[in-house]
Amino acid sequence: MLARLQRLLCLLLALLALAWLWGWWAWSPLLALAGLALPAVGYGALLACEFVLLARRYDDPAPRPTPVQLLSAWWAELRGGMQVFFWRQPFREHAEPDHLPPGARQRGVVFVHGLFCNRGFWAPWMRRARALGVPHAAVSLEPVTGSIDAYVPTIDAAVARVTAATGQAPMLVCHSMGGLAARAWLRTPAAAGRVAHVVTIASPHGGTWMAQLGHGANARQMELDSQWLAQLARDEAQVQAVPFTCWYSNCDNVVFPVSTATRRGADNRFVPGHPHVALAFNERVLSDTLQGVRAA
Repeated sequence: MLARLQRLLCLLLALLALAWLWGWWAWSPLLALAGLALPAVGYGALLACEFVLLARRYDDPAPRPTPVQLLSAWWAELRGGMQVFFWRQPFREHAEPDHLPPGARQRGVVFVHGLFCNRGFWAPWMRRARALGVPHAAVSLEPVTGSIDAYVPTIDAAVARVTAATGQAPMLVCHSMGGLAARAWLRTPAAAGRVAHVVTIASPHGGTWMAQLGHGANARQMELDSQWLAQLARDEAQVQAVPFTCWYSNCDNVVFPVSTATRRGADNRFVPGHPHVALAFNERVLSDTLQGVRAA
């Protein structure tokens, strides 16, 4: 569903750019060609607004980002976001299949994406995992704006598939809202005993200020101090604890205050200067996580 919507958006943007090109070519070929960059310019402006909000509302124990860090993060997010939202997810959702070879006896991974994403988000991770011989499966969470609780059966089925293929409880690797979906799954009966470790990247464990600007049940659940988050914390106190590693950055343009991406008792790892999407593809985050799976 999301891939179709994003393909439609890409088509509409392409038609607008071509209309601009046709309309201005006779008057100014240079201006006409410049119009082809309008989709990137619009996306860049939206990201700039997010970084301005982050800077203006920064109130966090993590070091305040410098102007240079914010500018660098904006550029990284523009490049990374264009690849994710305008190529991998709309057109390459299933380009990298799950890798569950028969007879695999190495611990596997379940990849869980965030809001307005699908399994195509994880393509670089899946290529690296396959090269390292790490079994894995990636989910696509639907409905896009539904309750986070609705994603629990999808995660449960993926965990069961990876466990059946490897004979071992998998690691969950989650980006953004995916970390909350994993926590929602963990409060189901016996779930904690079926997973070895949970890694979250830029996940709003304590909510995020930006959620109030979103639409849908999951956005309401991710608001700061939401009732859903409070209930999740109460439920977690009644179940077996699972080890967490939480990656976060002071340049996260979606999850802020940025320390809401940490958890008490977790192995919280700070990576300065990285924005929300690009943090998931930071080499340290990727390599440390996959090496951790192999060592488990």
